[in-house]
Amino acid sequence: MTIAILGGGLSGLALARLLHEQGNEVVVLEAESRCGGLCRSKEDRGFTFDTGGSHIIFSRDEEVLGFMRRMIEGNEQRNIRNTKIFYKDRYVKYPFENGLSDLPIEDRFFCINEFVRTHVAVEKGELAPPENFREWIYYTFGKGIAECYMVPYNEKIWKFPTNRMSLHWVDGRIPRPPVEDVIKSAIGIPTEGYTHQSVFSYPLDGGIEALVAAIARPIRDKIHTGFRVTSVRKTGAGFAISNGTETITEDQCISTIPVQHLMAALGEVPERVKTACSALRYNSIACVNIGIRGSVPEISWLYIPEIVLGMTNRISFPSSYSAHAAPAGCSSVLAEITHQPGDETAGMDDAALIDHVVTTLETMQILKRDQVIYSSVERQPYAYVVYDLDYLQNIAIVKDYCTDAGIPLVGRFSQFEYLNMDGCLRSVMDFVARRTPS
Repeated sequence: MTIAILGGGLSGLALARLLHEQGNEVVVLEAESRCGGLCRSKEDRGFTFDTGGSHIIFSRDEEVLGFMRRMIEGNEQRNIRNTKIFYKDRYVKYPFENGLSDLPIEDRFFCINEFVRTHVAVEKGELAPPENFREWIYYTFGKGIAECYMVPYNEKIWKFPTNRMSLHWVDGRIPRPPVEDVIKSAIGIPTEGYTHQSVFSYPLDGGIEALVAAIARPIRDKIHTGFRVTSVRKTGAGFAISNGTETITEDQCISTIPVQHLMAALGEVPERVKTACSALRYNSIACVNIGIRGSVPEISWLYIPEIVLGMTNRISFPSSYSAHAAPAGCSSVLAEITHQPGDETAGMDDAALIDHVVTTLETMQILKRDQVIYSSVERQPYAYVVYDLDYLQNIAIVKDYCTDAGIPLVGRFSQFEYLNMDGCLRSVMDFVARRTPS
């Protein structure tokens, strides 16, 4: 059995490795000159940055977590999470509902009072069940937490109105806080949320790309880079896959590339399917990398909900993840700016984005401009899946068509689901397990 895997990101490489270990003949077709997708890293002048946004290794899924840690064995730094939210010129413990005692006293009362009022109303059946993401935020956290943090931050990162977003995805991704934890946090008793992230790993050398490189090691000779798929056709013998100049034929074809790219390659796609695919929403990301002389706050990553602080929604500190991610005496900051494809942010040149981010970091007193000794920008056209109210209907149409075409979809932008690294690996493992002969 020969299998073509479209895309050499995390999902494609893990899929190829596991299928290879089953005894299948695989070939990975990757459009770029090197693999990794959103999990690539950049090493320059002693600094290491992840080019698809900040990545860490954690999971509730013990099997997946064990797999990732085995891949970086001997090249692992484990870290205790210290994550904050920058709110009204102060650092608030993350998640927000576990850091209420860090708020100004008026905001603290607003948040705890509305949380309790809403909880009582829900218990008494006085509130109608939510029908969109914004309603779910108010229903779950109350007006205070919703308006101080949850709605502003989510609209900043998604670049989409929360009342036009589906809520089908929130359970399991945004935990419902225990009532006692919220009350404790408001009166200053320490509590922890998102405990599965409380200890995380990161490669000591090579950035997050060290993980995908380790996954790819046994199948390096199966990877064909610089092969941008332009055509996928079903043949009597399997699938003919072309990049415009070269065509290969394999028994099976599995796609891990963005479903929009796959649809464009399939040719005579019904108009109904094309319309559904084009309606799927996503965000792009610009990552601004800053290297400085001196130190940065002892924080893992930092959320920035306030619009007045500029476009950046999250910053991380790679030099805190790995002792080898910055030269001696230096530190690093990675600022993430999500945006819609083709919008104003997409049109800003690198110099303008760097200046914008440095101004934000100066305002937040994280650095001074004269400390900056390195800067660069990395852009990714596909970063986050946006779950609008029509998502479930549209993705079902697209997936049904791909199923009928005999092309399984695996991975974040192929399945078009908001999967973290562990979610991608779980989808790969589950797919391979379903193929395993009983």
